[in-house]
Amino acid sequence: MTPTVQTSQVSKVYGEGPSAVLAVDRVSFEIEAGEFVAIVGPSGSGKTSMLAMLATLLSPTSGNIQIDGQDLSTLKEKERSIFRRKKIGFTFQTNNLVPFLTALENVELMLRLNKMMDRGARARARELLERLGLGDRLNSLPNQLSGGMQQRVAIARALVHDPSLVLADEPTSSLDTQRAFQVVETFANLIHEGNRVGIMVTHDLRMIGYVDKIISIIDGRIDLITDDCSVI
Repeated sequence: MTPTVQTSQVSKVYGEGPSAVLAVDRVSFEIEAGEFVAIVGPSGSGKTSMLAMLATLLSPTSGNIQIDGQDLSTLKEKERSIFRRKKIGFTFQTNNLVPFLTALENVELMLRLNKMMDRGARARARELLERLGLGDRLNSLPNQLSGGMQQRVAIARALVHDPSLVLADEPTSSLDTQRAFQVVETFANLIHEGNRVGIMVTHDLRMIGYVDKIISIIDGRIDLITDDCSVI
């Protein structure tokens, strides 16, 4: 099977000269469709920079990233924006929900941006929110939701347009333990059902029981790639 996500010797340097910081150092990995992967490592290890490059929000200083066979380095800025909107779903620690839209409308926004809005798509948005435990909060505004609820709305928004790659930066950071397990389990199921690639950056090692592969990064380099959660 051709990997859906492939990185080859990817590095990211911030700044120049003596003050330059090497955040990601020659990282290479492959992830196939249907795999849910956790990227783990201490603060400052380069996890978030790697995620931002996969989301096409940052460009590598060197190396190559391919998603669905598309070499990201060949895309112009407008093409990258279109590719990001159609092929990638992501949720970061700041949820960026539109404050004057309801939970359902925030999820539907991705459908409208991709010109996918129809009756079936609206039903899909409702179903995602219901599966994430928000069936009774569809018409609530973000300021009427807890931080954890807002995070779950952002996860639904990341999945609703059927992207090939779904990225999540600390998706359980605003959740209590029970809800965190429920959300990550649902997230994993949705990745597997849709035959997508899911990549989750997390400090919460309790969550890695739901993933198919773990990529450990330390000081910008891959320390370990394994499907054995017991070694972490």
